[in-house]
Order: sequence, then C-alpha cells, then structure tokens
Amino acid sequence: MTQPIPFERPVETRSEARAATTATAEPPLGPTGRPMPVFPEPTPITQHGGARVISMCNQKGGVGKTTTTINLGASLAEFGRRVLLVDFDPQGSLSVGLGLNPHEMDLTIYNLLMDRDVTLDEVVVPSGIEGMDLLPSNIDLSAAEVQLVHEVAREQTLQRVLAPALEHYDVILIDCQPSLGLLTVNALTASDGVIVPLECEYFALRGVALLKTTIDKVRERLNPKLEIDGVLGTMFDGRTLHSREVMERLVSAWGDTVFHTVIRRTVKFSDATVAGEPITSYASSSTGAEHYRQLAREVLTRWPAE
Repeated sequence: MTQPIPFERPVETRSEARAATTATAEPPLGPTGRPMPVFPEPTPITQHGGARVISMCNQKGGVGKTTTTINLGASLAEFGRRVLLVDFDPQGSLSVGLGLNPHEMDLTIYNLLMDRDVTLDEVVVPSGIEGMDLLPSNIDLSAAEVQLVHEVAREQTLQRVLAPALEHYDVILIDCQPSLGLLTVNALTASDGVIVPLECEYFALRGVALLKTTIDKVRERLNPKLEIDGVLGTMFDGRTLHSREVMERLVSAWGDTVFHTVIRRTVKFSDATVAGEPITSYASSSTGAEHYRQLAREVLTRWPAE
C-alpha cells in the first residue's frame, strides 16, 4: 500500500505574525489611492470675521464648480461658520441653484461692481440656509467684463467691493465663470486660496496646466498671498477604469494638493438643484451630503487659521 504524501503546515514565525498584524492595522486606501485620514470635527468658534476668500476656479465648464460652492458653503455653515457665497458667473447658476429667479433681481453683484452708490448690504440676500448668505448674479454681469477694461486697477474691483464683508463672515466662496477672463482674474486677485474642482474625465485634465499658469501669474503680479488650497475630484465613478486612471494621473501630477475627499456621481445632486437647495438639506443623509461634510472638515484642516 502506498503511503500518503506527508503534508506539513508552514510554521508562522513571530516576526511574520507581527507584520501581518501591522498590515491589517493600516488605514484603508481612499478613492485617490492614498490612505484615507480621519478628519476631526471642526472646533466651534465664538467670534466671526477675518474671512478667508476662496475661488472655485476651472476654465472648463460642467466640472462641479457651482455644486461644490453651494454644498461646501452649506456644510461649513453646518459647522458654525458664517459663509457668503458670491455668484461671479453671468449664467447665474449659483443663484438659480438656491432658488432665485434671475429675472426678478433688483440688484446684483453687477450693480455692486459698477455703481459706487450701491452698498454690499443692499445686494446680499439670505440663501435659505442658516449662517449662509448670497451675492446674486444674472446676465447683466457679462457687461461688466467689457466695462471694467477701461477702469483704473480693474483687476482689484471685486476685492474692493468685498472688503466690507471680511469682518462679518468666516468664509467667502466665489463661484467663477468657466473662462480665464477678467472676471476670473478679479476673483483670483480678491482670494486667499483656490479650490479647483476637476471632473474625473480625460478632457478635464488637459486644461489644468493653463489654469495653474494663470494662477501663478496672478500670484506674481497681483496677489502674492494666493495659493492653491486643493484639487477636488468630482463626478467620480469608481466602477469605471477610466475614472480610476484619471484619479491616479491626477495624484501623480498634483500630489498632496489633491483632496482625499472625492465627490462621487449621484442623481441626488440634480434633484437638489431642481429643488433650489443644497444637498445637505435636501437629502441630508445621502452619500453626496456626507462627502461634502467630509470635504468641509478636510478644507478646514488645511487652512492656517484652523
């Protein structure tokens, strides 16, 4: 009778066991391919003012600038920050996204820019979210780009009109138009930082180098304190190889500038826009709302004052 083949179970050494335990204790990888850190809850603040001004900027349209402005602002307001949203796009999408009718506005940011008799308090309107106000816009703003060409210090016009708001708010978010024209240069000149929403799609990657060149020129010639707060991946679909490849390329090009938080595709964003409110109030427990709350925590950890 043939003898059975002997089977010996390998003996696990103590060092191997320790290595295995260490490996299991490592934080899980996030959608950017990096370990996902835990962002602490923001500390409450008792005094408001000294606002940090942030531009949502990307010359490509449809990448999530307006959606991010509304929902990041609402999330920061939830954490006790006093927020002002500035609609600096002649399309007025930010105003429409918060339920305003662009044809029924008596005063907009255009009047604030071009008429010295109009004050900030006359133009600011409530957004419907506690702690968050809005400077609305409509198609009139498109005329400002032509009229400002002949103004002295035309690049500092927005900075001048926003100056009175700095002492009343903690954060000012500017929703820029999808171009690198004079209005966008005004927004960058008035800002402390830039957040670049970037759709996880190949064509969206192509224009980022041009945007970075514009930001560098504004920093060099007009606004030395300007810095890029982060690049935000939006419309991410982890099920597709294309989205994962674009995210990998984004991280390899921008490194730690890329936010760990990624905004995934969900139909709830479109539903919230139709309803005229942020997703944090329209679908408070949805994954989209949680992603923007996480982004708010991550953004606050990156700011020096926090």
